[in-house]
Amino acid sequence: MHISLAAERIFTIFKMPITNTLLMSWIAMAVLILISVLATRKLKLVPRGIQNFVEAIIEFILDFINQITGNRKEAEKFFPLVTTIFVFILLSNWLGLVPGVGTIGFFEVAHAGSNEQVFIPLFRSANSDLNMTLALAIVSVLATQIFGIITIGFFKHLGKYISFKNPGLTFAGILEAIAEAVKVLSFSFRLFGNIFAGEVLLIVMAVLLPFIAPLPFMLLELFVGFIQALIFAMLTLVFLKIAVSEAH
Repeated sequence: MHISLAAERIFTIFKMPITNTLLMSWIAMAVLILISVLATRKLKLVPRGIQNFVEAIIEFILDFINQITGNRKEAEKFFPLVTTIFVFILLSNWLGLVPGVGTIGFFEVAHAGSNEQVFIPLFRSANSDLNMTLALAIVSVLATQIFGIITIGFFKHLGKYISFKNPGLTFAGILEAIAEAVKVLSFSFRLFGNIFAGEVLLIVMAVLLPFIAPLPFMLLELFVGFIQALIFAMLTLVFLKIAVSEAH
């Protein structure tokens, strides 16, 4: 049994390494694009089939965001970012539970000059790669700053971190700026840790007691994958709401 903390390289494109987690993220994006195309291919005034399903989900999420923000215009403004984050993370997490993910792959030599071979899975959950969760965290935190600047203005937003009139507020602002940087680490490691731990758990159970024992844990990971996507998206929404509010 071989467990690697880092994503494994599958092949290269123009000397750029393509890892199994990056491959899974492309698959997740392809699935989302396919669903979008199918849902909007033949739009009807009275939706049916997949269009009806997608519109029902959109309306549900929009109403949920509206309940949290208390402002319909803000809900519509935040909806694209928050929903994209939620759906992408959720789909990536659940695709990691598809049979074959983590078990289909190939063997390669562990080190140059060594006869030891290690198994390289062709597919791994995208969010079991710290690079992916770190990228999502950076997008989330940067988006809150951009929304804040656009909504209340650059100087008012900057005033949350720097105050020339009150040194005490400036010190508090510096702490707030540090907290923004810490959010990146918090977001990325929370998602990465939970998904990677679940991946390891399923591998261990599959080796010790194959076929039957992993099933309850797979159901648990379905729930964990949903919760982690929801937490990431909701924290992003809360921080967006705070960012567009003027400091008092």
